[in-house]
Formats: sequence, structure tokens, C-alpha cells
Amino acid sequence: MARLILSLDGQVLAEYNMMKERYTIGRLQDNDVRIDNPTVSGHHSLIINILNDSFLEDLNSTNGTYVNGKLIKKHALQNGDVITVGRHQLRFVDTATDSEENDEFAQTMVLSKSDVTSSGVHVAPVVVRNGSDRSAPVAVQAKIQVLNGSFAGRELSLNKALTTMGQPGVQVIAITRRGDGYHLVQVENAPNREAPKVNGQPVGAKAHKLADNDVIELVGIKMGFFLD
Repeated sequence: MARLILSLDGQVLAEYNMMKERYTIGRLQDNDVRIDNPTVSGHHSLIINILNDSFLEDLNSTNGTYVNGKLIKKHALQNGDVITVGRHQLRFVDTATDSEENDEFAQTMVLSKSDVTSSGVHVAPVVVRNGSDRSAPVAVQAKIQVLNGSFAGRELSLNKALTTMGQPGVQVIAITRRGDGYHLVQVENAPNREAPKVNGQPVGAKAHKLADNDVIELVGIKMGFFLD
């Protein structure tokens, strides 16, 4: 289980076990990690946890969010990363990462190369990464099939615990395999960009359970979700 260790000037103030999908960091009372300091914005940062992967996003804070001293907008957290929010530090600790590091992103596939969709929209490469298989077994297996563009018909079996898809910095989703089936979560979406869709409906902040024959739309690429 991943943890956040909050400190100020080297003194540990609190520790948080990452047991939920979303954690907000900020000055206001409704945050999961509240830091009552004027250098911290009301809603400063967001962490999204998807199985064994965690993604940090700055929420347009006044003073910015830093990881290991570098200003970030979005960042895939690694064990030992130090997040700086105002004057406070949050150390991200994920002991499971060390032993499983070599298993992460075991497979990478490019679905489209500067493709032009049927709608005429220019699409940058879409990358699919499969994470290591650490989920509870499900009764059926599933696959993704590209429905448009020059790679129409290409398939990817969803036989891993986590599959991330999209164009970093623009739009990224994750499909997780759980005990009750497959779920889609929006990980990243550029400002003022229409959200990823399932069957024509934008994907919200919560995980969306996928059903056989669902159509996923991501950066102009349409993909069918099929249960084998």
C-alpha cells in the first residue's frame, strides 16, 4: 500500500495510507490531505490511484506543485518521490514498487501514427501500455479493437491488471481489471479538451465499468471493448 508522509522543515506531521482512488491536497477543510498554510491553495493538487499506480496533478495552484524540486503539471509518482506544496513536503512511499519495478509496462503498442480520423481530426500517436498482472482473476477476458484510422482492426488483449492508453500531456485513460470486471478511469485530460467518451458519453471523475461492445473514444480514435 502506498503512503504519503507529510513534513515541514524535516519534522513529520502526519501519515496517510492511500486507500482511495482520489486524494485532494490543499488548504480547505474538504481536502483529504489538509495543509493549513497561506502558501497552499484551497485545492492545490490531486492524486489518482489506479491499482498500483499513482498519478499527481497540479490543480492550477498559485505557487505550483513540485516533485523532487521540479515544477510539474502532471507526474506519474515513483517510490521515494518528494512532493513540495508551499513550504510542506509529502514523501510518496510505495514499497511494492521496488520488487515489481521490472514488471511495470511490460508491453507497449502504438495504435496510430499521425493518423487522420474519419472526422478529419489530426491525431498524434496513441500509446497503450500494459502493467503487470496483479489483479484478482475475472471470469472472462477482454480485448480492445481499433475501429477507425489506418490501424483499424488491430487488437490488444486486456490480460494485465492495468492498461494505460492515450497521448501523455493531452489525454490518458486507464483500464483496470478487477474481480468484478473491467473499469475505465480518466487519468489525464488537457484543459479545454473534451473528455474521453464511452458510447458517446463523456467519462467523469469516477471509474466507469465497461460492458461488452462498449465504444471508447480517445484523442479521436474509436476502440471497441469486447469480452471474449
